[in-house]
Amino acid sequence: MSSLENSKENVSLRENASPSSMEDDDFVLNAMKGDQKAYKMLMDKYQKPLYFHVLKMVKDTEQVEDLVQEAFMKAFNNIQSYNTNYAFSTWLYRITTNHTIDYLRKRKLKTTSIHNPIRTKDGEIEIEISSDNETDRLIIRKERKAIIHEAIRNLPEKYRQVIEMRHLDEMSYDEIAEELDLPLGTVKAHIFRAREMLYKALKDKQDKF
Repeated sequence: MSSLENSKENVSLRENASPSSMEDDDFVLNAMKGDQKAYKMLMDKYQKPLYFHVLKMVKDTEQVEDLVQEAFMKAFNNIQSYNTNYAFSTWLYRITTNHTIDYLRKRKLKTTSIHNPIRTKDGEIEIEISSDNETDRLIIRKERKAIIHEAIRNLPEKYRQVIEMRHLDEMSYDEIAEELDLPLGTVKAHIFRAREMLYKALKDKQDKF
């Protein structure tokens, strides 16, 4: 029995599913077959609810848009692993929540440098020295950064340009649209596509992370 047939069988096992959930099941099954329209329908349906869900945790509206895009990307690239015994919305919200928590955790870590001076009880200043594990993490982080920059350089020009402006130059969506004289929607679509291509490229090198 194929995975798609198994998925259909699992769907039937979920009793009392809402019409909305059953609609999602159809979209997901079509998406598993490679139907790009089904992906778009799922995005159109959940983009706004996910935006407000993430906004409760992150107050930077543009960062919220980025996080929602990235969550969709993670979900779509792993959709074959979705267990249809559970509602798609539950699975998608879990991915989005975990991705947002990871972002908040990383942002918090960035605010605490391992080289920060520490004032002791005697009022003297000491410098915290990184352990071997911390040094290893710094090396891995540098290697990861180099791999990401290489992947960005290999993107098609129109995608490379917007992703560099967004993440390296830290420009807003509006600033990018104005700079490139493009509609805002086109900029967002290009950034989403660029992230999707980067995700696939980096996934091939995940053993180096």
